[in-house]
Amino acid sequence: MERFDVFVPAECAGQRADRFLADLEEIELTRSALQRLFEQGLVQCGEKPVAKNLKLKAGDHLTVDLPDAKPLEAQPQNIPLEIVYEDDYLLVVNKPKGMVVHPAPGSPDGTLVNALLYHCAGRLSSIGGVVRPGIVHRIDKDTSGLLVVAKTDAAHEGLCAQMAVHSVERVYEAVVYGRFKEPEGFVEAPIGRHRTDRKKMAVVPDGKYAYTGYQVLAQYNGFTHIACRLKTGRTHQIRVHMASIGHPLAGDSVYGPRDCIKRLNGQCLHARVLGFEHPVTGETMHFESPLPDYFTDFLRTLRKEPES
Repeated sequence: MERFDVFVPAECAGQRADRFLADLEEIELTRSALQRLFEQGLVQCGEKPVAKNLKLKAGDHLTVDLPDAKPLEAQPQNIPLEIVYEDDYLLVVNKPKGMVVHPAPGSPDGTLVNALLYHCAGRLSSIGGVVRPGIVHRIDKDTSGLLVVAKTDAAHEGLCAQMAVHSVERVYEAVVYGRFKEPEGFVEAPIGRHRTDRKKMAVVPDGKYAYTGYQVLAQYNGFTHIACRLKTGRTHQIRVHMASIGHPLAGDSVYGPRDCIKRLNGQCLHARVLGFEHPVTGETMHFESPLPDYFTDFLRTLRKEPES
């Protein structure tokens, strides 16, 4: 059993104990998992078990005992995949909106990795471990589009080396709120964990370097269709960068307005172009994915065109 000791900072005084712990990056537990810990008396304040609705005071000392977790290992599942390219060393997949890339406590199965393990009969690179085999880079659950997956460790290392020097071509298309004065521009701002909401990312002075270039493709009443070219690949990078300049993504309930466009079922963001040098053959690889239906339907709505 692992124990965490946490002292409540002054800015968190008055918060409920469960809300405070849910936002801690060090623990990373779902609300339901935290509730079980409270019910089992495994969350204590001053060496006494406390209720989840306890209002905290500055300086309170909380201890959280985490039972030993069962090992999480991805299992093969027969889930349809759209394979754009495949050879003995790698494959390129067009991930649908709503699919999680790899298993996690809140998404133990039904992920891209589960589908890849079945499709490749387990022949994926081992560098990502038993939970993330073959995964070189990720895109968010509600982002659609292209991903490259490594079958061998050599291919994995070669692709990661290209990622590290920013030589992989990655172009995303998005619809954002507002209109732009200039036809193109960029955001160059460091990204790190949000200061108060540990489940979000933000532009912070001590974050990791991040660069997003953007180009206006079309402007509508209150929205703009843009293409974003990434130099880096930080968590939620496009979503955070565009929100930081006043243009959050349509449908983004995390970084956008509270009354987000629910019919989009998440941010309107598609990984449309992926290019890299084949890590084994040296061939220049370039792939493009058409905009999916949810994206084109939304554009049609913005153009006020009748549905076909």
